[in-house]
Amino acid sequence: MFAILKKEINSFFASPIAYLVIGVFLLINGLFLWVFKDDFNILNAGFADLNSFFFLAPWVFLFLIPAITMKSFADEFSDGTIELLKTKPISDWKIVLGKFWASLLLVFVALLPTLTYAYTIYQLANPIGDIDFGSAIGSYIGLLFLAATYTSIGLFTSTLSKNQIVAFILGVMITFFLFYGFDAISISLGNELAIKKMGINEHFKSISRGVIDTRDIIYFLSVTVFFLFITKTRLNNE
Repeated sequence: MFAILKKEINSFFASPIAYLVIGVFLLINGLFLWVFKDDFNILNAGFADLNSFFFLAPWVFLFLIPAITMKSFADEFSDGTIELLKTKPISDWKIVLGKFWASLLLVFVALLPTLTYAYTIYQLANPIGDIDFGSAIGSYIGLLFLAATYTSIGLFTSTLSKNQIVAFILGVMITFFLFYGFDAISISLGNELAIKKMGINEHFKSISRGVIDTRDIIYFLSVTVFFLFITKTRLNNE
């Protein structure tokens, strides 16, 4: 698994992909949070918190993470290297997990610079330091679980086509449905909470309140493991 992980990380940073993903993520969030005079602008909010960032990040990830994962298996299939990879003494699970952790690590690296947002909010608070650390920490934890789920979905969709663009579109569609689709269905049925809880957004918002509920963690882990399992199954059938 570590050999695959190292190979994928080297592949990311040897090409513009890693720098582009990190740059785009920080640019989009930076513009909306600090530059554009909109409802997300922290300086115009009148109170010190990172709610705007934690509202935007899942939507930005919805496009960026499928962009990271779209080549994971699509390239292997189109180049024919998947056969060579499978002849090596590496199990399908190790191949899948190696690619999964490499993609997730890149997302983690993209998140690290946003800690400067937290420090800025800390300094802007009146008095200094008067911010809800529990909510901020919970939201970051929620983002990591959400990123893991998105990554597992992106890996799965990359096994569905040899074309990276098709894999990207499928990844965006599935993550969008799981993140917001159940909310939309719930609203159309009169705000049915049971349906909302089937979606990612409800569990992300729950963790973002600063209370780590085991039900939310189990939800994210279950969805992530499910998509990793069907990714491994697809790989095994190739």
